[in-house]
Amino acid sequence: MTRKYVITIGRQLGSGGREIGQKLAARLGIPFYDKELIRIASKESGLKEEFFERVDEQKHFSLFPGLLGIRTAITDDFFSNYYLSNETLFKIQSDVMRRLAEEGSCIFVGRCADYVVKERRDSLNVFISADMDDRIRRISESHKITDGKARDLIEKTDKGRSGYYNYFSGKTWGAAESYHLCINSSLLGIDETVNLLLRVARERFGLTLDHQ
Repeated sequence: MTRKYVITIGRQLGSGGREIGQKLAARLGIPFYDKELIRIASKESGLKEEFFERVDEQKHFSLFPGLLGIRTAITDDFFSNYYLSNETLFKIQSDVMRRLAEEGSCIFVGRCADYVVKERRDSLNVFISADMDDRIRRISESHKITDGKARDLIEKTDKGRSGYYNYFSGKTWGAAESYHLCINSSLLGIDETVNLLLRVARERFGLTLDHQ
């Protein structure tokens, strides 16, 4: 039986964390989940994706209001209005993540994934940071914005991710003690960071990788 394992990646905006996760997943031959989790949670719960997006870590997360007014279809001609808390939406998404992890090896990016799978012994929890100059350059190029606007976006997004993570996990976003491994991608670059994580995953999970 093939051994199952889970890699979680927390990351600063502009650190290349998502790209690193995608490349690592491709090298390992396992699924990669980021925004796809919103789509899956929406499909399985019957709630619109926009509801999950409102409390997603990508946004400027806030606990206020803690409740979201949501309309959901019961039949084609009847709607019921009710409230869903941030915690309820987080639980729905977390249940999806735990199910996917049970089904097979995978990589999750963001969304308190390390906390969600904390009961698993077969996990590797990583946080990716980068030097601010590299982050600004990457966001400026990818979003086609000025360096000043890139810095503002970085600060706003990091604040949202931090608030989201700290609230739901009870830990500190980006702090070394919250993860197994913290890496500054500016040190080695994207591809060499992927290679490093590949070696760590091989050692931690006892993997035999023929294509490295």
